[in-house]
Amino acid sequence: MSRRALLLVAALLLLAGCTSPSDDTPAPRTGRWQPEPGQEWQWQLSGRLDPAVDVPVYDIDGFDHSAGTVADLHRRGRKVICYLSTGAHEDWRPDAGRFPGEVLGRGNGWEGERWLDIRRTDLLEPLMAARLDMCRDKGFDAVEPDNMDGYANDTGFPLTASDQLRYNRLIARLAHERGLAVGLKNDLDQVPELLGDFDFAVNEQCAEFRECELLSPFVRAGKAVFHVEYELRKRDFCPDAERLRMSSMRKRYELGVWRDPC
Repeated sequence: MSRRALLLVAALLLLAGCTSPSDDTPAPRTGRWQPEPGQEWQWQLSGRLDPAVDVPVYDIDGFDHSAGTVADLHRRGRKVICYLSTGAHEDWRPDAGRFPGEVLGRGNGWEGERWLDIRRTDLLEPLMAARLDMCRDKGFDAVEPDNMDGYANDTGFPLTASDQLRYNRLIARLAHERGLAVGLKNDLDQVPELLGDFDFAVNEQCAEFRECELLSPFVRAGKAVFHVEYELRKRDFCPDAERLRMSSMRKRYELGVWRDPC
């Protein structure tokens, strides 16, 4: 084969190696934990933690628990989600004094909590990054960022849906940069826009408000929907929850040890 022919073959091989993969090529694995539809879970945000509930997933308060607690749950075979409030200020947290007054809005219905002006990402991003650093450093596998639907509430700020999308995507990016999976908390109207940014969903009372079908895109994408009801009886929501492959249970509002799974 001539030198010119050899050069032509080499060029063709180089081009073939540089072509983009087809649309059918699986996305590369990220290394993050990916919760799967139907996994049982425990959500405990108050009272003394009971680490012996026989479920594969725990969701616990990120501030209240130590790296040792997370490590103990890991030894028991659990994945552990770090609960944080990212859309509201809580006046009892150790970093509460770092939030400037200009980002504090109206109360959100819980004692000591006020909505945040999520438009002020210049002020909030470093605060949320520090909180997510805490979750990572304690060894959590994922984060549940709460109060992620301020735009749909009376916050005291003129928040828009676009403001919320921008902020929620910021939180998801900050979590992913730290190797943490991240869940979309409630905010059902924005599921179509945010499905690609979040690894699972956490929902309260979608059955009571007849909204659970809005979470189906997560399940179809192979992503868990962790769901609780407070007011309904199991017979009133478990059949649909099982049909939709959600991880559902009854809890009391204080989110203590008690649980009654489907």
